[in-house]
Amino acid sequence: MTSDDNKPKRTTYRHGDLRNALIKAGVELARAGGPEAVVLRAATRQAGVAPNAAYRHFADRGALLHAVSQAAMAQVAHAMEAELAAVADGLDEKVAARARFRAVGTGYLRFAQEEPGLFRIAFHVPGDMTHASDADAAGPGGKSPFELLGAALDGLVQTGQLPEDRRPGAEFLAWSAVHGLAVLVIDGPLRGLHPVQAHDAGQLLIDMVERGI
Repeated sequence: MTSDDNKPKRTTYRHGDLRNALIKAGVELARAGGPEAVVLRAATRQAGVAPNAAYRHFADRGALLHAVSQAAMAQVAHAMEAELAAVADGLDEKVAARARFRAVGTGYLRFAQEEPGLFRIAFHVPGDMTHASDADAAGPGGKSPFELLGAALDGLVQTGQLPEDRRPGAEFLAWSAVHGLAVLVIDGPLRGLHPVQAHDAGQLLIDMVERGI
């Protein structure tokens, strides 16, 4: 028997990229239980490391929540990009611009219904717009949800469908309307809607926003 055989066996392991492993664990916790489920001890347990290992990368639970929130936001952007990618080629530029505007709203609502836990944590923190355009909140195309909405609105201006003087702040109005419906569907009195009804309500809402802006 060698001296190594007498050493106690490790109950945890060293992780080559612990910060990302903890964020990934936090995302899975949020997917199942929303923001309340994301705690340092649970994340370290899921990542297979000792509880105090998290403090090498996150000062406290709030820091982990922020990182998981940004990762969830990137997944919102990914869902929006998927809808944008489905916009048909060869459309008239005005039709295409409106289709892209609708796609960002449709992707946002679809994500809320399919991933309510992640949707909740995406907007749980931070408390302002400071990090809305950070790289870690962006989808594969490099834009965050807020930037994707802004680009869609810019497309409406460029094609003459949204007067330039009405562009400033338009993203906040459109976002408020779509986000409000999303929350009503996943956490409010509309949560009993059949998914088809929820989808149809979303399309009608986007119709209204299109006409309103």
